[in-house]
Formats: sequence, C-alpha cells, structure tokens
Amino acid sequence: MAHAPDPAARPVPRHIAIIMDGNGRWARRHGLPRTAGHRRGVEALRRAVQGAGELGVRHLTVFGFSSENWKRPASEIEDLMWLLRRYIQSEIAELHKNNIRLNVIGDRARLPDDVARMIADAETRTAENDALVLTVALNYGSRNEIAAAARRLAEEVAAGRLAPEAITPERLESALSTAGLPDPDLILRTSGEQRISNFLLWQAAYSELVFMDKLWPDFGESDLTEAVREYQRRERRYGAAISSS
Repeated sequence: MAHAPDPAARPVPRHIAIIMDGNGRWARRHGLPRTAGHRRGVEALRRAVQGAGELGVRHLTVFGFSSENWKRPASEIEDLMWLLRRYIQSEIAELHKNNIRLNVIGDRARLPDDVARMIADAETRTAENDALVLTVALNYGSRNEIAAAARRLAEEVAAGRLAPEAITPERLESALSTAGLPDPDLILRTSGEQRISNFLLWQAAYSELVFMDKLWPDFGESDLTEAVREYQRRERRYGAAISSS
C-alpha cells in the first residue's frame, strides 16, 4: 500500500507519466522468455494504478507500446496484443468500479480491429469517471504526434479557417492527442535508462524527471511513493530564478 504523502511537503504531482521499461531484461535475468516479462509488467501496472489512486494523483499516463515497437519480432508483438486484450477484458470492470477513466492516445489505425473496438468500448464505459484518468499510449510516438498536429493546423490555414499568426503554442497544444490533459509534473522511467524515448516531448517541457534502476516488473507502490517524494524535494521554477529569501 502506498503511504500517504507528507502533508508538510510540496503537493503530490497532479499528473505522473511512466515509461515502463525493463520487461525484457527482467525476463533474461530470470531465464524466462520476453513474454513472461511483459506479463509480469501488467501486474506492475496494476500496482502503479492502485498506488497513484491512493496518493491522490489525478492523471497517470503510461507508455504501453511505441510506434517503433513494431520492429520487434512478430511473435512478441502478437503476445503484446494478446496481453492488451486480456488487460482490457480483466481490468476494465475494476477500473470502472474504482471510478477510473481509461483514455488511449496514439495511432489506432495499425492496431488489430478487435483491439481498437475494445479500447473504444472501454473508453465509453468509463467516460464519466473522475477519480483518476489512466492514459495509455499505444502505437504512440511524440514526433509523429507533433507532426500530425502541425499538419492539421496547416490544413486549417490552407482552407482559410486559421490565420498563420494565430498558431501559438497553446493552439498547437490543443491539436495534440493529449489535448485536455495537464502536462505531466513528473516523468518516471524504470530500468536505469536515462532518456525519454520519444514520449511526450512537447508535454515534458517542464516536467521533473526521475530515473529508477528497478526493472518495471519489480515496480511496486513503494517505488511510486519514493518517486513522488523525490519530486516533492525539488524546487519547480519554470525558468524563474531561485528566490533569495
């Protein structure tokens, strides 16, 4: 169980984003196939969702499948799609019961038709829930997302519906797949890698970054609490100078 944050500390992040890394290495370390690591990773996601809710986090976004992951072996992709189906089937009732809204970002065109339908149905079922928004990035790449947003704005300009000078950072942000979501306060990556791998590049402009050595399948609620406490120790300045007082 996640411990309550220190009331004397800075606020808990409103939005946490997680790069769930290390499933394959976890499997190798235990002499198991990569698919076993992915399956254990689903259990870690369940713990992260529960921990986020207990801490009072309002938005949790996780990097489930990147647009670059299609380069992996077909058998591994098939297993990942199977796990996605299983997660939706087994978890949606629990998410709904706990007043959690499921939101999926990314290009769904390449996902299997039945998976896309299951996602749409799950989003509809949980659309009115407001305790926590769980956003899952599937077939997602931030550069593609930004390019698609730029194309949409360019089409509006070409059609005469938008003046070029009206394209502000706020207007571009409204064309991203994360429109309506607050930017992540904290981005967490497991496995010891220290990069954000084409994840939420625009949205991460002022995010605090925390990198943990623990592999994702071993991630637990106490690890989420530790990341939040690290976040609370930091001074967020958004480009401003440190106060001398």
